[in-house]
Amino acid sequence: MLVLIVSMYDESVYVERVLRAGAKGYLTKREASDQIILAIRKVLKGGIYVSDNWKEKLMYKFVGKAPATNDSYAVSLSDRELEVLQFTGQAYSTRQIAEHLHVSVKTIESHYANIKNKLDLKNSHDLIRHAVKWCLSEK
Repeated sequence: MLVLIVSMYDESVYVERVLRAGAKGYLTKREASDQIILAIRKVLKGGIYVSDNWKEKLMYKFVGKAPATNDSYAVSLSDRELEVLQFTGQAYSTRQIAEHLHVSVKTIESHYANIKNKLDLKNSHDLIRHAVKWCLSEK
């Protein structure tokens, strides 16, 4: 199956995730229509489409010499941690997140600890503040 993601969300957080998940391309809705058509044609021919900026970043990463970037802090989070961060920023309670993801409350609390550690947050208040701020910036 050929999948091309056209998203309103920042490439820096999602492009590698969707490619690992099997998508054949990623571009934002802000791209010009000619770029969207180019991406569709490339994917239909069996290629992979990412923006020129991401082509270079992925090549540097492939050769093990990633250039300095200003990518979002959320890139360091696992897919599940990113989900938990999103739900937290949308004001879901720990129990609601656990139910939605079909895991225990204890598992969500472990994700909270990992997120705080990776993002260098001091406490749950900082985690919630960052989650809300990040969710608002993604809109």
